[in-house]
Amino acid sequence: MRNVTAEDAPPPTEPLTRHVHRTIQRIRAHDRRHPLPWDLHCAGFFLTAALIDVSSGGWRNIAENPEVPVWLVTAMSLGFSIPLLWRRTHPVTVLLVTLPITVVNAWTGAVLQASLTLLVTLFNIALRARLRTILWSYAAALTPFVVTAFRYPAEQGPDQNIVPAAMSLALSAVLAIAVRTRSDYMASLVERARQLEVDRDQQARLAAAAERTRIAREMHDIIGHNLSVITGLADGGRYAAPKSPERAAQALDAISTTSRQALTELRRLLDVLREDPEPAAQPAELTPQPALSDLTTLLNGVRKAGLPTTLTTKGHPTHLPQGRQLTAYRVIQEALTNTLKHAGPKATSHITLSYDPSGALTVTITDTAPEATPVNGTQGRGLTGMHERTALYGGTLEAGALPAPAQGWRVRLHLPPDRTAPATAHLVEEPPQ
Repeated sequence: MRNVTAEDAPPPTEPLTRHVHRTIQRIRAHDRRHPLPWDLHCAGFFLTAALIDVSSGGWRNIAENPEVPVWLVTAMSLGFSIPLLWRRTHPVTVLLVTLPITVVNAWTGAVLQASLTLLVTLFNIALRARLRTILWSYAAALTPFVVTAFRYPAEQGPDQNIVPAAMSLALSAVLAIAVRTRSDYMASLVERARQLEVDRDQQARLAAAAERTRIAREMHDIIGHNLSVITGLADGGRYAAPKSPERAAQALDAISTTSRQALTELRRLLDVLREDPEPAAQPAELTPQPALSDLTTLLNGVRKAGLPTTLTTKGHPTHLPQGRQLTAYRVIQEALTNTLKHAGPKATSHITLSYDPSGALTVTITDTAPEATPVNGTQGRGLTGMHERTALYGGTLEAGALPAPAQGWRVRLHLPPDRTAPATAHLVEEPPQ
């Protein structure tokens, strides 16, 4: 016997409920686009049934008074059926138009079955109108049945005619309210889904903007600092070349090393911007973000570029999260970069790291410029980036010129303690230079 495989199995049948739901949705969509044909069909159906009832004389079988003139019965049948064309657009008006006809129908004893169109009218009122309108419309629709009950009382009493009519009208109204409630609920779900989609797109745009800002800040720190170092090394090598070719060669080596480091960091950062990165044959080299333990490398670079820099650590170094260390590192890097750019060849810089027992960190970068005053305080991308980084951790950043008669600039960063991290020593203090 041959085994039955997945290819031999019959395709799964569509669930009946899904098929019915799809069919109903198509009918409703067609009705919303073309309401007139459906209204004509509905009114035409009741009109045809009423006229057949009149022409065949079947209405006399249940009439309380079979002697009602045929012309009056025909007029009442038309009055019950034709207004149904406007049952959806003006349901209350349709009720007010047909209500006198139903009273005449009840008073004369014709008791035409076409009067049951009141159920359709009340359904449309309950589907669209307010509660107060629904209540008085229900009472008005019950009026002709009360007239019939008292003018032609049944053997069991007037209640025999009133109670079934009241229950039928109530059932029609309740059914319309249920349909209305479900429609409103589905509309709220659709609106909620639309709002969630809008919120999702907005959050995506905000996240993309924040990521672009972060990448721009990183690129500014990397490129600006390394280019400043390279500029300082190039100037120093140019001055040293006539008298000391060896020092000029050392400057060129330092420029080569710094530029390669900057290029490596820039490539690593730009890889983040690639929307569809190609699979690499070898895994990319990953390095952590710089921290305070990397200050020695940073200071050695600016010293080679011609900026004498010293570092002093006060207090006991405590554990700081990577993000806070990166913020302090980038602020120091930006301050030294600005000193290299603007403070002149005779400038010096001093950095102080102050650790508080509570876990707070204060960083002070002071440069002296006998010949020129640095412009660290200009509202460029560098100072903006420092403020943004500081604000992420609830810190404060102050930048301004030294009080006279001193010449220079001071940048002061204060990061409050991180309550989520234990205070454990892990940093190695660098001895003052």
